[in-house]
Amino acid sequence: MRVVWVPKKDPTMQNIAEHMEVIGADGVHIGTVDKVEGNRIKLTKKDSGEGSHKGHHHFIDKRLVADVEGNKVRLSAKADVAVTMEEEK
Repeated sequence: MRVVWVPKKDPTMQNIAEHMEVIGADGVHIGTVDKVEGNRIKLTKKDSGEGSHKGHHHFIDKRLVADVEGNKVRLSAKADVAVTMEEEK
């Protein structure tokens, strides 16, 4: 008998859907999910902030996701720290 290992998608990322709220470990709003792209969560532009951050998408790496609770994606970092780890595009 031959056993073949097939990697599965991350179950946490599979549970993340469009329009879910993204919150820090402290429960503070960070953004709203636009969609999942690979190993990152793409946030909506309306949550991009002000100044030079306004009008473009920010991304959260899946390694920051601690849990999916109902309609919320909870990160492992507090909001003020998590926003410094966002990627911009």
